Amino acid sequence: MSDARAGLKRRVAGVVAESRDELIGISRHLHANPEIRWQEHGSVTYLADRLRASGFAVEVGAGGLETAFVASRGTGARKVAFVAEYDALEGLGHACGHNIIAAAGVGAGIALASLADELDLTVIVVGTPAEEGGGGKIPMLEAGVFDDLEFAMMVHPGPADSVYARPFAVAHFDVGYEGFSAHAAAYPHLGVNASDAMLVAQVAIGLLRQQLPSTVRVHGIVREAGTAPNAIPDSARGSWYVRASSMEELQATLERVSRCFEAGAIATGCSWNLTETSPRYDVFRNDEPLARAFAANAAELGRDMDLHERGAGGMNTASTDMGNISQRVRAIHPYLSIDSLPVVNHQAGFADAAITPAADRALLEGATLLAQTAVDGLIAAD
Repeated sequence: MSDARAGLKRRVAGVVAESRDELIGISRHLHANPEIRWQEHGSVTYLADRLRASGFAVEVGAGGLETAFVASRGTGARKVAFVAEYDALEGLGHACGHNIIAAAGVGAGIALASLADELDLTVIVVGTPAEEGGGGKIPMLEAGVFDDLEFAMMVHPGPADSVYARPFAVAHFDVGYEGFSAHAAAYPHLGVNASDAMLVAQVAIGLLRQQLPSTVRVHGIVREAGTAPNAIPDSARGSWYVRASSMEELQATLERVSRCFEAGAIATGCSWNLTETSPRYDVFRNDEPLARAFAANAAELGRDMDLHERGAGGMNTASTDMGNISQRVRAIHPYLSIDSLPVVNHQAGFADAAITPAADRALLEGATLLAQTAVDGLIAAD
């Protein structure tokens, strides 16, 4: 590595170190004020104010989404983006650690912006809503928010370090059944049981799993299935995900699963509907030079990012709308351990783990590593 590159990487690390208290404060504020998908108004206002205070010009409502933003600093021809997620999980708060993601993205943006003039840069922090089941990045991508970038990067907390994202493609959808209510004891023959329709579908899906490949996941919840045991339920509602190793496999699997829901309607006489609630998330295309640079920088900080993927896939197999970005833009999405085991993402305990000293370390190192990897990527391109 040239002395000049090493010097630039030390400088961005120094900026992150100087911003330590501010970045941890950002993480703690978001954690204490969780907002679920499409409702992240307070989070966006807070992050926009922090970025403006650091010299960024901020546009709220980017891509036509109320809780999205684009913050930019510098006027250079080369554009680099760091992605911030900040939505929480319904009922679980920041049990996926998006408070860390947002703070690390902001920290990386502030650090790299200190080199904007020297490297002919425009540094962008993209605030993306509704990653948890809403796919906020996808309409932003279609609206041109990610156009003309050298690359886009983010980090994600988890129970273990991993440099590669290997997520499933996913479709999110709601299913509803409509039947006819009646007194369950006196007039059962007049009822059409929507709860039974949902049960038939669940049994069919359970049996279908025996014939599904290991590259597929099907899971969901029943949100509504009646209100009183002596009244035949006239409606039932559920929310489901189908995941697969490619968009083609996803489509084929969704067709098979849809027939299971149709079976519930046929068996009971209910009407039914299936509505996709988000654009479909694609698989992730890892940029190898950026991934290797990130792993090398992480090794300097004592993290083994497992370039050879010796361990079994864990959180790095979870679906993300960042996959859609990676199909058009050079991208990486590494995972940094916050020493949470045996607790893992989307468990209540992970929200507690997301504000520990180990989480703060992941945040600060994540910001540093993103900025340093950006330096590597820019200079390698030269």
